Amino acid sequence: MTAESNFADKLALQELCAKYSRAVDRRDFDLLRSLYAEDSTDEHGSMFAGGGDDFVDYVSRTVTRFESTSHYIVNTLFAVDGDRAEGEIYKINYHRTFPPERIEIITGSRSHDRYAKRDGVWKFTYRGIVLDWARQTPVDDAAYTHFAAGSPPGQPDATDLSYARLSLFMRGVL
Repeated sequence: MTAESNFADKLALQELCAKYSRAVDRRDFDLLRSLYAEDSTDEHGSMFAGGGDDFVDYVSRTVTRFESTSHYIVNTLFAVDGDRAEGEIYKINYHRTFPPERIEIITGSRSHDRYAKRDGVWKFTYRGIVLDWARQTPVDDAAYTHFAAGSPPGQPDATDLSYARLSLFMRGVL
């Protein structure tokens, strides 16, 4: 394996992980499903353990409990061996519940992933989550009006401004 192909594979794996975050946060379940190999498994602690397709179904049901989610990737480490790879992905995850008990849940977690490149495309074959820390607080509505300086709020679906502003990010294109 050349240094250039190793770099290209690691970049493709980083994009795969970024697409996962976008798919969950924008509720693009077709995109999320496309990231998992047919024979994949996912373990999200005691919340979920099963196949990739079943995980997508689980996410599509449970994410509706949240007004907003944001999954940020802060560090990535990948080991590539031909058409298989492993990764440890450090993440900060934000979840805000709906009124009346608006709560912000922020966690630091890591994904332990296994990947396979099939037909030239990297996909998850395994994803297991480890929770490193968690914080839960009431929503401070003033922070959204005073600090954000009038920025339009993100939306958890196809009405998010990214779809209007970034034509290449339309559903089905990524």
